[in-house]
Amino acid sequence: MRKSKLWLCLSTAAITLSVFIFAAACHKDTSALNSDDNGGYASDNSKMEQNSNDVVSIADVAVSSPSGTNTNMRTTGTTGIGHCATITHDTAGTVYTTTINFGTADCPCLDGKNRRGSIVVTYTGNYFDAGSVRTITYDNYYVNDNQLMGKKVVTNVGLNSSNQDYYSVQVNDTLNLGAGNGEIVWSGTRTRTWLTGYNTPTDRTDDSYLIGGTTTLTRANGNTFVMTISTPLQVAYGCEWIEAGIVSITGPGGGTRTLNYGSGNCDSEAQLTLANGKTYNITLR
Repeated sequence: MRKSKLWLCLSTAAITLSVFIFAAACHKDTSALNSDDNGGYASDNSKMEQNSNDVVSIADVAVSSPSGTNTNMRTTGTTGIGHCATITHDTAGTVYTTTINFGTADCPCLDGKNRRGSIVVTYTGNYFDAGSVRTITYDNYYVNDNQLMGKKVVTNVGLNSSNQDYYSVQVNDTLNLGAGNGEIVWSGTRTRTWLTGYNTPTDRTDDSYLIGGTTTLTRANGNTFVMTISTPLQVAYGCEWIEAGIVSITGPGGGTRTLNYGSGNCDSEAQLTLANGKTYNITLR
């Protein structure tokens, strides 16, 4: 058993995506948007995307960080990296376990979030080998007083036709919003293609990904939406927003909505097109 302090509190800031509707520049009439769950499914899905990618990135760094790497973590970049997490590696058996413990009190992180509780990663063999499978679970894990529950199963598929490492991520997460605000349930499959940063596993500042797949989102009000990424989402650690990509959304009443994040700029602007064809400019926060 070995322990190391990690300057972690990672932010996958590329996925800071909670969506609030500020203005409808393309249509002055917002009644259709208000009646369509007020576009809240976009915000809820973004919350789940954010937490999911955040956890996978934290796990990658933790498993890659042996004892005594505090100084290395600090000198390879401090953007989004805090100092509260204690990592424990248990490699005594055939199934390895890495635990990232943020403690029982809120740990203020450099991405502006408070975390507490633990993320637990189990795997066999070399974590980064093709075919390796890791399971990520939570032990009283909270982000800004929202409790994340459930698990992810991440499979290293190997190299794609462009010689890029990519992963299949089975997600089955529930986010308890606290304060009696209910839960968001999110399940399905994500693909995660590593564009840059694979060769620097303890430095997240140069990482970027393409995200694909389909998930089902159930909001706290009980409405269910199917989210299919039709154009891969482009995310980068150095950008607070999704830089590009399109998500197709099917709601309980049928019809397809489209959420378009743009074509590569790092900004907070996106467009939501409803099933009736009306398009609304939205600002991501």
